[in-house]
Amino acid sequence: MPAGAQTQPAGGAELPSQYVPASVEAPLYERWLQRGYFTADAGSGKPPFTIVIPPPNVTGSLHIGHAFEHTLMDALTRRARMQGFETLWLPGMDHASIAVHALVERALAAEGTNRRELGRDAFVERVWQWKEQHGGAILGQMRRLGDSVDWSRERFTMDEGLCRAVQTMFKRLYEDGLIYRAERLVNWSPALRSVLSDAEVDHREVEGELISMTYGSVDGSGPSIVVATTRVETMLGDTAVAVHPADPRYRDLIGSLVELPLTGRLIPIIADEHVDPEFGTGAVKVTPAHDPNDFEIGRRHGLAMISIMDEEGRIEATGTEFDGMDRFAARVAVRERLREQGRIVAERRPYLHTVGHSERSGEPIEPRLSLQWFVKVEPLAKAAGDAVRDGRVRISPPEMAPRYFAWTDNLHDWCISRQLWWGHRIPVWYGPDGEVRCLGPDEQPPTGPGWRQDPDVLDTWFSAGLWPFSTLGWPERTADLAKFYPTSVLVTGYDILFFWVVRMMMFGLYAMADDSSEADPSGAVPFRTIALHGMVRDQFGKKMSKSKGNSVDPLAWMDAYGTDALRFTFARGANPGADVPISEDNIGGARNFCNKLWNATRFALLNGASTEGELPQRLTGADAWIISRLNRVIAEVDGYYADFEFAKIADLLYHFAWDEVCDWYLELAKVSLAPGSTESTAAVTRRVLGEVLDGLLRLLHPLTPYVTESLWTALTGGESLVIAAWPQAEESRLDKAAEDDILLLQARVVQLRQFLSGQGVKPAQRIPARFTGLGGYEQQIRRLLRLTEPAEGFTATAQLELSDGAAVELDLSTAVDVAAEWARLDRDRAAAAKELEQTGRKLANDAFLAKAKPEVIDSVRARNEAAAADLRRIDEALSRLPQS
Repeated sequence: MPAGAQTQPAGGAELPSQYVPASVEAPLYERWLQRGYFTADAGSGKPPFTIVIPPPNVTGSLHIGHAFEHTLMDALTRRARMQGFETLWLPGMDHASIAVHALVERALAAEGTNRRELGRDAFVERVWQWKEQHGGAILGQMRRLGDSVDWSRERFTMDEGLCRAVQTMFKRLYEDGLIYRAERLVNWSPALRSVLSDAEVDHREVEGELISMTYGSVDGSGPSIVVATTRVETMLGDTAVAVHPADPRYRDLIGSLVELPLTGRLIPIIADEHVDPEFGTGAVKVTPAHDPNDFEIGRRHGLAMISIMDEEGRIEATGTEFDGMDRFAARVAVRERLREQGRIVAERRPYLHTVGHSERSGEPIEPRLSLQWFVKVEPLAKAAGDAVRDGRVRISPPEMAPRYFAWTDNLHDWCISRQLWWGHRIPVWYGPDGEVRCLGPDEQPPTGPGWRQDPDVLDTWFSAGLWPFSTLGWPERTADLAKFYPTSVLVTGYDILFFWVVRMMMFGLYAMADDSSEADPSGAVPFRTIALHGMVRDQFGKKMSKSKGNSVDPLAWMDAYGTDALRFTFARGANPGADVPISEDNIGGARNFCNKLWNATRFALLNGASTEGELPQRLTGADAWIISRLNRVIAEVDGYYADFEFAKIADLLYHFAWDEVCDWYLELAKVSLAPGSTESTAAVTRRVLGEVLDGLLRLLHPLTPYVTESLWTALTGGESLVIAAWPQAEESRLDKAAEDDILLLQARVVQLRQFLSGQGVKPAQRIPARFTGLGGYEQQIRRLLRLTEPAEGFTATAQLELSDGAAVELDLSTAVDVAAEWARLDRDRAAAAKELEQTGRKLANDAFLAKAKPEVIDSVRARNEAAAADLRRIDEALSRLPQS
């Protein structure tokens, strides 16, 4: 068969002329599921690769951060599967205690009722109904993204198995003295009437007021002191005024008593080194039950801790006229009563300061003294820090490790109780005579009059902290747990390093310590590697949010550009630990890349590219070059994966595919495939073309699964890229000489192309040319540049000596309008000369050089140098033009 005549693709499938993602993606995903490619086998002899998904909230939908993170996790999973690992990427959802609570309570409010009218059991039943009807939308969206998760193992943090794990963990910690109940200061949400975790508090700057007021005597008849506060209503709970012990202004007042206004109580003036004598008056009011810093001062000095607010944020138990008032109404009323007494010394409005707000309800949180359950974290956190320090767990990038240690080395005890009804209820019962009984999952609750279960539920992060092993069947010693724990890698954002990562480390090391061995002491850790990424931001580096109008719906972008384009855009921006700016221009470029792959593979198929049979051992020319480059790229990609350098992987593959395969090799291959070439030469090129595309598509599959699957199956006739082998770099295929030859060819072509463009030759024009000293690749260069063989009587009108010593003579007489080209170059020369003269005059002006900013001078100097270069280029072009 003549070269180039084959029209049937080697894989036996026709490719449409254009790639339409919407027609490909959903059917492909369903086929993968039906064939069970994503289902892990605990009985397999293959080495395990496990990746744990940060469980999205049951209330959630796929936002840009999810889509980014899932792309990275899926890439790692797909590659490991191709490498021959028994891969498990386990999906699931978090019950999102506070978020779901707030949603259902809003629905009840719209119906004119609330959870307390409904009752606990009915409310929980209502939440389960909501979960079944509306929860889990994100799971379907994960399919759209191409997540290769094992859907047969889907888990929910409140399913039966995970409830069992939570109760077991609580009881073990309780019996080991690592869980206790105490009165401590917590983040309190009056709207939700519950404690909030630090993760659910959004700290933002607000405009408030700073009130300075006099405590004690206002007429000079006794001791007095001026303090300042942004929350004047909390003065009703003050139990001291604190000053720095070295502050000379107050040395004589330390130990004396002053009257607390509006209450009639006397409170002491104490000395504490926490006080900053440079801030305000150097004296601070101390309200231990309503301020974290004051709480610590109160503990150090044995102060009374007076709580002055109820769970709804109303003033209570102060014995003043303000009891029953909302905290914000009381703020105004207390301030005005102090004004009437002549105690207001100064007021600043607006006063900018940072206030914690509930992430769910939007209200300012209230630090409040409350009886709660806590985990004693010191021994657990130390173990979590040691596991990274001694190398059992690797953090990538390593510069993020200090941030991890900052948490593990300075953790405070963790408040785990929440005053909600949806969640894992605390498994503790209280008896009529003060008995306290903690029960495990197999123990029956006590019966009889007076016994009651603790009404609180656990912080959502408690069950999330068990996720790497509870999802595998713990506390039972299941086959899944034995095979897939520890997990291989955790991919997550640096923003939840404390809230989730550290807690998984603490719980994993505690719960699984018995399953580690001397042979594998790292067996207790929940994951071998923590791969941290940054936040997705807009093209200006700003955080995406609906309120700013710069948020993006990834589903809309998938509709418009295709899933692979979105995924490739994410990968190309994913540098370890760094934030990821993204714009629609980026994804448009990624779509063009997918189309480029499609067109290249379609060309190859139409020209008989083949993956059958052995690749010839001896290759020459462009065939040897591209196979050598492929093997170098495979090795580089493997190296980048080891350090989670997704951006470098994507960029390397982009340029290899676009620049080397499409722009160079396909064009060079056309010479071997053209009519007149020998069949043996064409056959080798077809085989090389198939080999290169086969390897390239395998390398790209983890990042762009849909388009690569479509192309690879058409090219090879294989079953699926999902289960195809990951390419292996072959050192024997590296050919430095061939690479050097093509680099030389590329340099010649680029130099000639620039020369022809400078002479005004249009890309499609055919120019007669004669080479001397070329030494090889003449036919390829002629084809790439449309240079024809010189005819009889050839007369050169231009000559170019190439950088390597070869030379080319060209006849431009019929290709260039000489008069027009003279006129164009004359105009360009005049503009360049004017720019050179103007910038030169500035650089010669001492006054300009003395007054201008360095960056302005640098800019003018750069313009001057560019103008000089332009003049040289234009003069050279003019010298080569025939006289008009």
